[in-house]
Amino acid sequence: MNNKNYRFGTKAIHAGAEPDPTTGAIMTPIFQTSTYVQEYPGKHKGYAYARGKNPTRDALQKNIAALENGKHCLCFSSGMGAIDAVIKMLRPGDEVVTGDDLYGGSYRMFTKVFANYGITFHFVDMNKAETIRKYINSKTKLIWIETPTNPTMQIIDIESVVKIAHEHNIITAVDNTFASPYLQNPLAMGADIVMHSVTKYLGGHSDVVMGALITNSDSLHEQLAFIHNSCGATPGPMDSFLVMRGIKTLHLRMERHCFNGKRVAEFLATHPKIEKVYWPGFPSHPNHHIAKKQMRDFGGMISIVLKDKSVENTFKVAASFKVFSLAESLGGVESLINHPATMTHASIPKAEREKAGVVDNLLRLSVGVEDIEDLLEDLQQALA
Repeated sequence: MNNKNYRFGTKAIHAGAEPDPTTGAIMTPIFQTSTYVQEYPGKHKGYAYARGKNPTRDALQKNIAALENGKHCLCFSSGMGAIDAVIKMLRPGDEVVTGDDLYGGSYRMFTKVFANYGITFHFVDMNKAETIRKYINSKTKLIWIETPTNPTMQIIDIESVVKIAHEHNIITAVDNTFASPYLQNPLAMGADIVMHSVTKYLGGHSDVVMGALITNSDSLHEQLAFIHNSCGATPGPMDSFLVMRGIKTLHLRMERHCFNGKRVAEFLATHPKIEKVYWPGFPSHPNHHIAKKQMRDFGGMISIVLKDKSVENTFKVAASFKVFSLAESLGGVESLINHPATMTHASIPKAEREKAGVVDNLLRLSVGVEDIEDLLEDLQQALA
């Protein structure tokens, strides 16, 4: 199908998914093989070894590329594997500008792994794009954006950051995990690379770990594909099949995530035990106007700060839910609650965490697609 002629829901269901020519099966087969027979050395049907290419993965990559209106997609065995490939395009002495509110795994990789190879990372407040200029010099090669940010839901103005980056011939990469392609398409705003933790909204059912990189640039794709094959962080065909199946309902799930997220955020905003609610849908959010411009809706990710600052109370609340489950990750059909300071962001030093607003009495909610009345009742009893 010509993806450009169809809208999001149609692409989610059909892009990349051609009926099997042998049997007519409407679902893409799971090509569970490690190698492929060659007619003679070097003559094969486009597949030689499954680390490099697999037909099930190829179908998924076409699907995700279509959802982001991109030309190329590469899927990785995890979101961190995808980020790793982007940073591996850099060289010792290069510099990266990124946000001061960042997923803990990204922070850990940047500071504990790649900093050891001579790459410098600047963690800066990106709420105003112009702030970035003072960190740019001749060594700056990449600006890494996360928006909405994890977990304080900062909204970064992608178009403004891209404009500054392109003035200096700097690559911009956007972690689009919290928004999903349904809510936000950074390539359309000029970004060079989009990254997804496919584990989250794309897979949507908490049963797969995967990452993806999407780009319109042939040269960036060539570099990333070389790293992808050479370093081997590639996903298997069963995971690829499960994600393709999950994506078929992405648009339906996201509508419900957004509906439930709005109701939960409004409920929490008036609750007497809540000091602060982070959600970009509120007009009072510092960059609400940017969110309205670059997102189609405001999503189901919410963070709250409890008025009682004690860790003991925060742990008690986190463990008191019956419908929300206390667990890492996000974006699945089930609602999850997370304590970033000891879970997803534990690798960030306490002083750095708290400077970005990740305090010990902050909880992050991934609002699922359950009946909203049950979610609100669960929040009511847990906070009580």
